[in-house]
Amino acid sequence: MKVVIAGAGEVGTHLARMLSSENHDIVLLDDSPEKLAKISGEVDLLTVTGSAHSFQDLKKTGLAKADLFIAVTPFEERNVLACAMASYLGVGRTIARINNSEYLQPSYRAKLNNMGIHELIYPESLAAKEVIASIKQTGTRQLIEFSQGKLLLLGVKVRGNAPILNKSFEQLAKENENILVVAINRDSRTIIPKGSDCIMDGDIVFFVTTRREQQRVFELTAKKTFEVKNIMFLGGSRIAQKAIEKLGDQYRIKVVEEDIERCQQVAENHENVLVINGDCRNLKLLKDEGLEKMDAVIATTGNSETNILGCHLAKTLGVRRTVAEVENLAFMGLAENMNIGSIVNKKLIAASYIYRFTLNAAISKVKCLTASDAEVFEFIAKADAKITQKPIKAFDFPDEAKIGGIIRGEDGYIAHGDTQIQEGDKVVVFTLPSAIKKLEKFFK
Repeated sequence: MKVVIAGAGEVGTHLARMLSSENHDIVLLDDSPEKLAKISGEVDLLTVTGSAHSFQDLKKTGLAKADLFIAVTPFEERNVLACAMASYLGVGRTIARINNSEYLQPSYRAKLNNMGIHELIYPESLAAKEVIASIKQTGTRQLIEFSQGKLLLLGVKVRGNAPILNKSFEQLAKENENILVVAINRDSRTIIPKGSDCIMDGDIVFFVTTRREQQRVFELTAKKTFEVKNIMFLGGSRIAQKAIEKLGDQYRIKVVEEDIERCQQVAENHENVLVINGDCRNLKLLKDEGLEKMDAVIATTGNSETNILGCHLAKTLGVRRTVAEVENLAFMGLAENMNIGSIVNKKLIAASYIYRFTLNAAISKVKCLTASDAEVFEFIAKADAKITQKPIKAFDFPDEAKIGGIIRGEDGYIAHGDTQIQEGDKVVVFTLPSAIKKLEKFFK
């Protein structure tokens, strides 16, 4: 597939790295020769210096023969215009990064589609959903719902007091047929487990289960859930504001923000929020504002180091739920090892969302697991797909991937060796990057 990406920022370059590793023909367009020189030294792709809203520069990328055009510059107006221009020049499909939720309203989306903007992605809104999931499900590091919660993926940090420790997965499966471990993150390495493997102290374990069985997961991992009422946001960023908007009025929320204009913006848009103008790195200020009394602290400043340290401080003061936005990929492993709670990275979230449009199989959902280098897909089984022709155990399925469960109609089921996938089933698959292309032949 030929893919043209406009914007060599963090989202664009991360996406280019992902796609180039799978032999896609990638062209990266940006008006900064320095950014392009840096990425071209690391990744096998073609770079074009130019403007995303210049017909002449867009033509240089070979758009007329491209399958997909992705506009992820920092400017939403430029992205929307670039997609409309790219459609006019003959590209197959377009995706525009936006930061205005108005565009997502159905009536406006239809108009934009007529203009040639086929898909919209709002990374801050997607990241806000991750934040809310972390607040509402306090026993997990990461919670992903499939088909409105018919199946759940729970990422849980397992400690030394967990009953599940040192039990083989074979034994675990016999005792808990509605719970399946699909992966383990151990020492920054992702493992797809086999029957003889065991969970160890400190592992982050990814379970697939149904909503009615999720409490059993918490019992096995010795996790006690609790209700969150008092929340402090460190930073009044767009992610914070979208999360506050989605949370509604049932929480007591404080926002600490250094920028006075942003403080005014948050205060005007959210009457139920107490806004404090101050530096999130000021320990005395945070203590004076009751950091220790918070049920949850969400760090979404524009600085990854500040967010990591803010959550680390909150943990040392006894705050039970912390979420840090960590955009610097180099700090992800460090943040996880510091045990600062859940981690959100909008680049990874955005890249996962866009990535599904580069695959031939029918996919309704893709999520990147922030504590792992793996992805989880929700494939839709087509009538003539290979995966529907015999039970799961009869297939030579890649070792780096695991089917977690299926959603059929209104019900979710954990997958077992004898499970026979049918046309129309949604199939939840956990996979390492090396197996993604191998999965296509089973589902396309």
